[in-house]
Amino acid sequence: MVSVEVGSLRPLLFTVYVPATAYGIGMGAAAPVMALTALDLGATPAIAGLTVALVGLGQVLGDIPAGQVVTRLGERLSIIVASTAGALGVLACLLAPSVPVLGAGMVVVGLSNAVWGLARMSYLSEVVPFERRARAMSLFGGAMRLGFFVGPFLGALAIIGIGTRGGFLVQLIAIAIAGWLMARLPDPQGSGGTTTGLPSPSLLDISRTHQRLLLTLGAGSLLMGAARSSREAVLPLWADHLGVSAATASLIFGIGAGLDVICAYPAGHLMDRYGRRFIAVPSLVILAVSYTAVPFTSSALTLCIAAIVMGIGNGIGNGVIMTIGADVAPAATRAEFLAAWRLTHDAGFFLGPLAISGLAAATVLGVAVFTVGALAALGAAVMARYIPVYIPWPRPVENHSDAPG
Repeated sequence: MVSVEVGSLRPLLFTVYVPATAYGIGMGAAAPVMALTALDLGATPAIAGLTVALVGLGQVLGDIPAGQVVTRLGERLSIIVASTAGALGVLACLLAPSVPVLGAGMVVVGLSNAVWGLARMSYLSEVVPFERRARAMSLFGGAMRLGFFVGPFLGALAIIGIGTRGGFLVQLIAIAIAGWLMARLPDPQGSGGTTTGLPSPSLLDISRTHQRLLLTLGAGSLLMGAARSSREAVLPLWADHLGVSAATASLIFGIGAGLDVICAYPAGHLMDRYGRRFIAVPSLVILAVSYTAVPFTSSALTLCIAAIVMGIGNGIGNGVIMTIGADVAPAATRAEFLAAWRLTHDAGFFLGPLAISGLAAATVLGVAVFTVGALAALGAAVMARYIPVYIPWPRPVENHSDAPG
């Protein structure tokens, strides 16, 4: 079994963090060209936006079987399968002759993201000691965000060379590299697949067993997912509302995204020292304040300030959801539980931008942004109330991973 010393996360550098950065680069490179490719294939702007959302839909759908896949195959083989599927999905996007084929490829990429992410989350939960868990998870989230930050620049170079779909080519190469690096790592002891002969519990079984936890702490996870993902819709839409150029809007978003990376490790260190609530609640409060401030901005400069605050709030929350999930996951059904836990966050992540679009269409954009701020504040209240119930701090000497509920 691969283990991590309490004093160092270095053994995970080339088997977890570098591959996570590579995977993030692929996602970042593809993100700007998804809608553009759909438009090139004849889609309307509305259809192009819906096509982009299919990645999130695929990830939500992938969370449903991901737990059983990882339990049966083990982390290493799951990574190989997910990386292969992801590469095929990206290849379909790269060669898509029509919008439906492009959309199908994006759904497959989302499915791959779900299994890939769960396998790595399950692995870190298994091999990293509790006293360094938050730092390990935050660094993993920060590595993905670093890649997502760098990806568009590499994608731009590919676009110059081969056209709009160059971003997909970068993603294809990145997935292959990430999958190869992570597949070299052996499974932790006891996680190489189901060996008891008993059927592993389904997502429905897990949801019933942990119903109270998922409806309380899981609600906070869902609200955090919605608050995080809404940034990707709010900042560009409000920039357009102010008449800010696309290039300036992209720069504003990039500045905020850069803070995600900077805040990752310090946030993990603080969580390990002072507990999960110490970071989860301020993260959501800062997001709530920044969203509430957006409708009051009137220039690129004031919007940039709001984006910086938003980036800090989002950045210090790096790894919070993964860490909390690892803390409360029962050892006997770790992968299956983490799949249900990820589903709460991914559902919020998928629904957030859709809610912005729907509210903006039904009312005005300012009301939509205020609503997201209110949801973030509600998420902070839920986390403040229920994190101590399931993850008391200071932590008991003996780590009972199956929390009540």
